[in-house]
Amino acid sequence: MFAPVYFDHNASTPIDARVLAGMLPFMTDHFGNASSRHEYGRAARRAIDEARQRVAFAVGAHPTEIVFTSGGSEANNLFIKGVAANLPVGTVAISAIEHPCVREPAQQLTRAGWMLDEIGVNLSGQVLPADIQRRVTSTNWRPSIVSVMLANNETGAIQDVAAIAQSMKSCGALMHTDAVQAFGKMTIDFRALNSAGVHGMTLSAHKIGGPKGAGTLVLDKRTDLQAQIAGGGHERGLRSGTENVAAIVGFGLAAEIAVRELAARRAATLRLREALEIGLLREGAKIFSQTAERLPNTSYFAFENVDGETLVGKLDRAGFAVASGAACSSANPQASRVLLAMKVPAELARGAVRISFGADNTSAQVNDFLQALTATLAELRGLVAMAE
Repeated sequence: MFAPVYFDHNASTPIDARVLAGMLPFMTDHFGNASSRHEYGRAARRAIDEARQRVAFAVGAHPTEIVFTSGGSEANNLFIKGVAANLPVGTVAISAIEHPCVREPAQQLTRAGWMLDEIGVNLSGQVLPADIQRRVTSTNWRPSIVSVMLANNETGAIQDVAAIAQSMKSCGALMHTDAVQAFGKMTIDFRALNSAGVHGMTLSAHKIGGPKGAGTLVLDKRTDLQAQIAGGGHERGLRSGTENVAAIVGFGLAAEIAVRELAARRAATLRLREALEIGLLREGAKIFSQTAERLPNTSYFAFENVDGETLVGKLDRAGFAVASGAACSSANPQASRVLLAMKVPAELARGAVRISFGADNTSAQVNDFLQALTATLAELRGLVAMAE
C-alpha cells in the first residue's frame, strides 16, 4: 500500500505503540462496565481513576477537575453551552480564529438571545491582551463567557491566555481556553491559568499519540455548569454515558508520555520546522504568523498564484501528506477564516498549506519534501505561464 510521509500531525497523530499496548486489555479481558459493582466493573473504575490522575498531572490540574468526554468538540460544547444554561442571557465573546467547535456552539447561543462578539487578532494571528484591557476599562464591554484558544490549529500561533484572563477578571466573565493543539507541544499549567482567571480548558487524546474518542474538559469545580448529556450521572453528573474505558486508559498513557518526552519532541520538531522554512523562503513562500511565538511543529504558508488544494493533491501523489487549512474544513474550498481574520488577502489565503511535524518525522523527510516541492512548484508555475 502506498503510504505518503505523514506531515499532518495537527489533524491527528498515529497512536503510540505504548499507548495501544496499554489499551488492548480493556478491549478484551477487562471489558467490564465501570459502574458495575463486581470485580470486572471495579477493574474498569480503577483504570479510569488512574487515567484521570495521569491527565490531571500532565496539565497541573487536580483529578477532580477532569471531566472525560468523547473529544475536544464535545468538551468545548459542554463548557460554552453548559455555563450559558446557568447564566442570564448576555454576551459570549470568542476570538476570531477559534475552531468551529467553539464558534458554532457560540453561534447557537444567539438563537436563545445571546450576543456573539468576535475578538480580533493582529496580523500575526494573536489576540493582544493590551487591546482586551483597553476594551474592558474604556467601554462597557462585559461578556459573560469568553473563549480564546491557547494555540491555533492552523498557524500554530500561541495566545497569552493567562494575560487575557487576567484582563477579564474585573468583568466576572467565565473564561475558557481550547488547548487541544497546545497539549503535548508546550508546557500547560492549569493551576496557573486558573489563578489568572481561566475556568475551563479543553484537551484531546488523538493529538498526542492517543486514541480518537477521548477528550476532557478541565473544569474549576466552583464553575456552575449544566450537563449537556443527561442519563446515569457519570463524570460527577456532568457527562452521562458508559465510559469508553480503553480510550480513557489510552488518553492517560498518552498524556503521561507526552509530558515526559515534551522537551525532546519540542527540540526535534523545531529543528525540522527551521529547516523546512529555510527551504520555503527560498522558494518565495509567505509564512503566516512567522514573527509570532508558535508551536514548534507547525508551519503554515502559501505561494502567490498557487492554489493550495492543487498543491496539496500533487504533493500527496509525490508521497507527502500535508494539509490545506484545518482538517475539519478541508472539504470547504473557501479561504481560511483564520487567515482572513489576520487580513491576509483571500486569493493568497486560498493557497494556504499547513505542515505539522510529529515525533517520528526526520530531517531526511524534510529534505525530500523540499525537493518534491521545488519540482511541483515549477510544474504549476509553468502551467500558469502557459495559460497567460
